[in-house]
Amino acid sequence: MKLPGVSGCNLCVFLLSTLVLCLAYLLHHLENSDPGPLPISSMSQDINNLREMYKTLNKSCFILGASGETGKALLKEIVESKLFAKVTLIGRRKLTFEDPSYENVVQEIVDFEKLDEYAAAFQGHDVGFCCLGTTRAKAGVEGFIRVDHDYILKSAQLAKAGRCTHFNLESSKGADKNSSFLYTKIKGQVEAEIEELDFDRYSIFRPGALMCDRVEPRPMEWMMQKLLIPVAFMFPTAITTPMSVLVKAMMNNVVLPADKKMELFHNKHIHELSKLGETKAK
Repeated sequence: MKLPGVSGCNLCVFLLSTLVLCLAYLLHHLENSDPGPLPISSMSQDINNLREMYKTLNKSCFILGASGETGKALLKEIVESKLFAKVTLIGRRKLTFEDPSYENVVQEIVDFEKLDEYAAAFQGHDVGFCCLGTTRAKAGVEGFIRVDHDYILKSAQLAKAGRCTHFNLESSKGADKNSSFLYTKIKGQVEAEIEELDFDRYSIFRPGALMCDRVEPRPMEWMMQKLLIPVAFMFPTAITTPMSVLVKAMMNNVVLPADKKMELFHNKHIHELSKLGETKAK
């Protein structure tokens, strides 16, 4: 279609400008939409004092998915903070660490296809962090469902049986068990099914597109991240989440007293949580 008196070049500029304006409006809406108050009432408490108090409890934790980008960043944060008396990684292969600060990290090697045979690996942990996940492009439809639903749900069941009291799940923005999109549907389904396990405390984190430097090559994701850099700068909480922000939010949340058994943290909540304890510039 060609408008009367409008050249092809001008039409392209007009359509591109309209698209940019629509995108800017959408991002502005997402940035300023209200996801509701943080599901934590004690935000005024000194996070640093809470961390020190938490250390005296000598709690233990496990991490699922420590070989992935989120798991690696979370493990680094946990080791550096010395928040837990014992840290256990549960995974399909042993990880190697050159940093001596990781020397006391315990590793339990399991076969996720036969998790019932490894129930002992899930016993005796106070807190669990689940960062397991793959992609449909990498594992196919069946593989994606097996990892992001079956493995995660079975792990949560064993953790519950092993007396884990606080289970933390890395989910995704848009997770919805009724979604017509496979990715968000599976994420929403496993969220709901874990809630039915009735942990003493259950924290769900729904970050946006994670911004990080992946060791595993994912060309399309790398390209998308580059395109999202200006979006993240102008609209930081709209659709993106830096990896450091996510893991700081998870660590801050674990020491905060909870009023509810189930806590759902949307992207904006995650950004707010990560800033606790930061010194504001005068």
